[in-house]
Amino acid sequence: MSKSRRSVRFQHRSDGRRPSISDASDAASDPGSPSKNGVVAQPATIPEEKTEAPPLDEYQKKKQTFITRTIWTFVMIAGFFIAMFSGHIYIIGLVTAVQIISFKEVIAIANVPSKEKNIRFTKSLNWYFLGTSMYFLYGESVIYYFKHILLVDRVLLPLASHHRFISFVLWIMGFVFFVASLQKGHYRFQFTQFAWTHMALYLIVVQAHFVMNNILEGMIWFFLPASLVITNDIFAYVCGITFGRTQLIQLSPKKTVEGFLGAWVCTIIFGYFMTNILMRYKYFICPVYDLGSNVLTGLECDPNPVFVPQAFEIPEWTGFGRTFYVAPMQFHILLFATFASLVAPFGGFFASGLKRSFKIKDFGESIPGHGGITDRMDCQFIMGFFAYMYYHSFIAVFKASVGDIIEAAINGLTVDEQLEVLRGLSKYLYNQGAVPESVLELLSTELQRH
Repeated sequence: MSKSRRSVRFQHRSDGRRPSISDASDAASDPGSPSKNGVVAQPATIPEEKTEAPPLDEYQKKKQTFITRTIWTFVMIAGFFIAMFSGHIYIIGLVTAVQIISFKEVIAIANVPSKEKNIRFTKSLNWYFLGTSMYFLYGESVIYYFKHILLVDRVLLPLASHHRFISFVLWIMGFVFFVASLQKGHYRFQFTQFAWTHMALYLIVVQAHFVMNNILEGMIWFFLPASLVITNDIFAYVCGITFGRTQLIQLSPKKTVEGFLGAWVCTIIFGYFMTNILMRYKYFICPVYDLGSNVLTGLECDPNPVFVPQAFEIPEWTGFGRTFYVAPMQFHILLFATFASLVAPFGGFFASGLKRSFKIKDFGESIPGHGGITDRMDCQFIMGFFAYMYYHSFIAVFKASVGDIIEAAINGLTVDEQLEVLRGLSKYLYNQGAVPESVLELLSTELQRH
């Protein structure tokens, strides 16, 4: 026979019934509760400890979260600077890892129903399309920046020459396999997954790819936009808690107009001084053509004119007529800081709306105390995309490179014409004293033999 449960008391029930003996004994432990002899019972120590325990537990939980968040903040900062100064290849690897993890986090929040519906190949197709997209994007960058290496290699030349067609074939194979895997009764879900995957590829993989291109154009085009976004986020928080009053947007109730505008001004000031520091070091302003370089080996190049101080005159009619010297980059940084302050935060608002639609707090738990990688990179993707577009529209200096000449010769000339170019270049180099006569004679003999 089961034991009686008459003495079990549920704290949350309040149905107006008469108190039992156990209720009376429990009530005796409450302050001001009279006992049978009329004496007011004093509160017991154990119930007091139970009432005080939850606040202590909550405090300890917040304290532990704060400590974990702080530790991992410094870990991320240290890892970032170590990778940046170790060389461009390491920071490219870091961006690639962020790209893959962010894609995984975004896909994961919409991929749960596939288990319930027992649909095969959903996750496999997601990763296949990711691999295809990265092959196309990274291949485009490698061919653009290192064509002088790829186009003279017998094995790599066909891959470089037909890269776009190969990428298209890879994607179309995934497309055909997707259509063939459609299951009756699940069409809507599968097409939703297909669209969700390609949205994630565009918003994350494509934009992160342009961040990698920024690194190859010069470390400053990667570090400066990233630091502007981080600085703006910090100043938005400081200005918001200091004098914020007016709510900015419903998606982020803690964001205020005052904090938004105050962070804009502070970010411009930070950007001006940070740019002035970074322009002094060629490791930051030089494009990279050797992925083995690092802060110790350094880089050498002719600086982009945007980093060279130029004379600017203030007209006499203004009353402040004078000539001063300033690098044009100091004017460009005003637009970079403005975008980082007024537009890039909407990448974070977009991410907040996405999380609210799925009723989740964070995209993942990749970083203890911070949530997922996507939670930290939501503004960085759109900022890096802007930096790439702005640089190539207003700052980049386009001139023929060795890779461009080799590509034009290989794709636009016949073999006989290529030999004629080689013969002419050899004579020119001999006349300039760049090669000895023995080299010219040996080359002429070999060319005549062929």
